[in-house]
Amino acid sequence: MTKINADRQLIALLRENGRMPVAEIARKLGISRSTAQSRLEKLERNGTIAGYVVKLSYDYLAGQIRAHLMVTVSPKLAPKVVRFLDDLIEVRTVHSVSGSFDMIVIVEAPSVAELDAVIDKIGALDGVERTMSSIILSTRIDR
Repeated sequence: MTKINADRQLIALLRENGRMPVAEIARKLGISRSTAQSRLEKLERNGTIAGYVVKLSYDYLAGQIRAHLMVTVSPKLAPKVVRFLDDLIEVRTVHSVSGSFDMIVIVEAPSVAELDAVIDKIGALDGVERTMSSIILSTRIDR
């Protein structure tokens, strides 16, 4: 197994469980514990692993309403729109994309009414020309 492939497999394991013990990582990768520890430390040092985050339970997420909001923005005002989106706690992710929209914004709220209010707030932003939303019904794969 190449070091690059081992790193990719180690990252995949941590995506499943960021708190997986190094001994378990080593066992699953078929390498020694010290090798696994050294690969992990190298990935942290070189910035490949920037940190560890909380992965929310399915039960918690099932209580949230999520949507993909496709957004077209005026190019000159795009940085201002992104700064505003960054300040909204309901915004989970902002992707810059190619195609008929400029961004895909993942939004999340505890109710349809609150989600609707966030989508309206984003649509009313100076620089936002058009939006189209799709509510996420279920998540089939989440890595």
